[in-house]
Amino acid sequence: MFQSVLNLFFPKACAGCNSILLSDEKVICTSCRHEIPLTNHHKTINNEAFNKFYGRIDLEFAAAMLYFHKKGIVQEMIHKLKYKGHQEIGVLIGDWYSEELKFSKEIKTIDYIIPVPLHKKRLKERGYNQVTTFGKALSTNLNIPFNDTILVRNVYSKTQTKKTFLGRSDVVESVFGVNFDESLHYKHFLLLDDVITTGATLEACCREMLKIRGAKVSIVCMAMTQ
Repeated sequence: MFQSVLNLFFPKACAGCNSILLSDEKVICTSCRHEIPLTNHHKTINNEAFNKFYGRIDLEFAAAMLYFHKKGIVQEMIHKLKYKGHQEIGVLIGDWYSEELKFSKEIKTIDYIIPVPLHKKRLKERGYNQVTTFGKALSTNLNIPFNDTILVRNVYSKTQTKKTFLGRSDVVESVFGVNFDESLHYKHFLLLDDVITTGATLEACCREMLKIRGAKVSIVCMAMTQ
């Protein structure tokens, strides 16, 4: 009752198109849910996300759930998640994608879910890592431990959003580091991020993770530019 009264005076808006949500809709409206561009990467190993890293890094599996188009629904959602504090968007995408990923044989061999980390200074500025709720939703639904302490960001840098392709590609391995002991040897890690663009940041993270003896790495992201 209280929630219904609250929604009457402070109606919730769709994260995709900003229209008022109906009582049975959560985070995004039914129209946006049907129009949101899905990649279907999880249905095949040899997909766009995997091929993005082919010849650059040795991966077991790679996938993104959504296509990211300029001024599109997904861009609006990711922007609100990343800069406006709408962490419920990460939960929605994580819950949604879990239903598809749970059928993947590669996902069934994952030992830990690892988010691409923010530098401590950036984390303090923003207050949260935009990938955390996405990762924890996957962790809960797929019954895989979430660990945000293994991979660390050592260098504080300006946001990647407005950098050129060359600027993004200038990410070097020294930006990231790993904390591990023998208990993490020969494990399969699932690395998460919000959007795959050039793939430079994810590549740098993977190279660090592969310094762990016998490590295998896979990648899952919320979206991928097209």
